[in-house]
Amino acid sequence: MDYKIIEIPKVEDYRGNLAIIEKEVLPYTFKRVYYLYDVPSTAHRGGHAHKQHQEFLVAISGSFDVVLDTGTERTTITLNKPDKGLFIPTNMWRELENFSSGAVCLVLASHEFEESDYIREYDEFLAWIK
Repeated sequence: MDYKIIEIPKVEDYRGNLAIIEKEVLPYTFKRVYYLYDVPSTAHRGGHAHKQHQEFLVAISGSFDVVLDTGTERTTITLNKPDKGLFIPTNMWRELENFSSGAVCLVLASHEFEESDYIREYDEFLAWIK
């Protein structure tokens, strides 16, 4: 799998820490920023793959699991630290689950929203990556 946990540079201060995502932190320039919040613990988000878009997910608050699937291999990553994020490359199915109370998932996407970039059916994903 080509995913990667990336440590976000931070400035530690007795008044509170500052995490900074700029310049060379990500392997792409992000063009879209959004976040998920108030997600019920029993809900599932994601459930898709991208043909061209790359994403970087950060648990700004709380925790959640990201299930990644290449079509042949499946792994679960727990995100629970605001100074570490998960880089998800193209052609990888993702599902988000097990949101803790108060969890906030920040997403930095490489492209603006394009419905044509999404693969929303798992069988279509398997056909796409073959």
